[in-house]
This record gives sequence, C-alpha cells and structure tokens, in this order.
Amino acid sequence: MDENYKELLVQAGKRMLHSGLTVETWGNISLRDPRSGRIYLTPSGMDYDWCTPEDMVVFDLDGNLLEGTRKPTCERELHLRIYRERPEVNAVLHTHPIDSLVFACLREDIPLIIDEAAQALGDVVRVAQYALPGTTELAENCMAALGRRANACLLQSHGAVCVGDSIDRAFRVATVLEMTAKVYYMTRTIGTPVPIAPEHIEIMKGYVNTYGQGR
Repeated sequence: MDENYKELLVQAGKRMLHSGLTVETWGNISLRDPRSGRIYLTPSGMDYDWCTPEDMVVFDLDGNLLEGTRKPTCERELHLRIYRERPEVNAVLHTHPIDSLVFACLREDIPLIIDEAAQALGDVVRVAQYALPGTTELAENCMAALGRRANACLLQSHGAVCVGDSIDRAFRVATVLEMTAKVYYMTRTIGTPVPIAPEHIEIMKGYVNTYGQGR
C-alpha cells in the first residue's frame, strides 16, 4: 500500500505539469493515508516527468521523517498544517495556474459565480496574505484563507492551494478554480459578475454526492 501512495504521487506530478496547472518544477503535492496517518510528499525541485516512487518522502503528522532520502518540498509545513486542521482532507495540491494567479497578484478573492464553483470550491476563494515560500508564516496565512469550508485558496503573488478527500477530488477543485478564475476575469471586462446566492450554493454543494451514476 505504501508503494501505491508513492506511485499515485508520481502520476499526480505528471498530471499537474501536463494539465497546465504549473510550470517546470514549481508546485507540490501531498497525500495522506487515513488509516496509517502517513503523509506522502513530492521532493523539492525535481522534474515531475522523471520522478520515481523512490523519490517520494514520507512524514508523520508531527513532521518527523519516516522514509525517503530526498529533500522534501519546501512547503512541507503548509501541507502538514492543512492535514492537522482539516481531518477530512487526504490530498493537497499546490499549483501555479495562470488565471488564478492573476487574482492572487491583485490580492482579490474569487467569488462563486458559476455552478461548478458552487459545487466544488466550497466557499469564496480567498487570498492569503503574502509570506515567503517555505515559511511557517505562509502555512499560517494559507490556513487562515482556507478556513474550515473552502476547498481552495490563493497565495498572494504565488499560486493556489486546493484540497480534497482524494487526489482526484483535489484535481477537480484545481480545474474548477482555474475555470472560475478565467470566467471571472472575462466577465469583468464587459460587466459586473453576479455571485450565486448563498442559499443556492448550499444546495449545489449537495450535488457533489448525488451527481452521476453513483457507485
């Protein structure tokens, strides 16, 4: 099972890179095994196309190294902080997406203006106050912006953080966030976007569990 999580990270790294959610070696990913509590992290500054399961690094929730010889992502504390505060989260995806980054640089929140956002993002996508990469301050600012309800937040002048109960859910959040940012940007060029009403957002959240053919 340990190797399965490492292989999932390898494939997720390639997926993030080739889906346009990051460039070069930027961004990072983690997974949590809810049974053992082990946290699997991508290594720092390695080409995602060339990473292997042996390059992945394993920690416990307290930040103790359990396995691996590579230097972990510098955002290790950001990932661990989210897992400590959000026990339902089992995957964290830190991306550098272009359209979302526009609003991260403007330090402007992204409201839920399309149905997909209401279903996937959980709450308004807020911008975390700027802090240097890899610092405890950035981890704290990220958690403050993410809160208990949102599945995504922006890091000022840096990128986005998306979470889910699985890596596929985290990627769905990242994809919908970038789509919402693009639509929000485009609608603002010709008018004033209208956010979905809070009561409708609550209803739309329930669609995540009923949409499709079921299990």
